[in-house]
Amino acid sequence: QVQLVQSGGVLVQPGGSRRLSCAASGFSFSTYAMSWYRQAPGRKRQLVARIASAGVNTNYADSAKGRLAISRDNAKNTVYLQMNSLTHEDTAVYYCSNSQPPRDYWGQGTQVTVSS
Repeated sequence: QVQLVQSGGVLVQPGGSRRLSCAASGFSFSTYAMSWYRQAPGRKRQLVARIASAGVNTNYADSAKGRLAISRDNAKNTVYLQMNSLTHEDTAVYYCSNSQPPRDYWGQGTQVTVSS
């Protein structure tokens, strides 16, 4: 079955950087786009970034452009989210996601806390 296993939670100071990872199994990873979402306290889950199957085409939410970067390693069945210049507004639970209509699959979530 499809599994998406994310790296552990992080605490980072404002202005810092971290990279999240999501290891996929149970499907042909290299043939599907992958996405990262986040959900801040009291807010709806929102798309952060998406990467096409070959890793060439990417899309970002306005809040992520220039600071967050999605990438993938199809040989390792892993998708990454590099986060730079983090602010308090980036505090959220981050989820990797794979869509295989009619189903969407989700990782377990990674808590990212930006605090001094």
